[in-house]
Amino acid sequence: MNLRWLLRMKRWANHPPSWTTVKLVAGVIALCILLYLYEYLYGWPEFLTTQPVGRGRMPRF
Repeated sequence: MNLRWLLRMKRWANHPPSWTTVKLVAGVIALCILLYLYEYLYGWPEFLTTQPVGRGRMPRF
C-alpha cells in the first residue's frame, strides 16, 4: 500500500459516504447480479449477438 491509499482510507473513516451513495452503489451491484443470473438461467438473447466478420478484415458490401 502506498501513502495515498492510507490517506484515502483515513478520510473515508472520518467522513463516511452518505446513505444515498451507499444505496446507489448497492443498487448497481444488485442490478449486475440480476443481469448475470438472467443470462445464466436463460442464456444470451440471439438478437444481441453480433455477426462474426473474420479476423482483421473489413466486410465487403
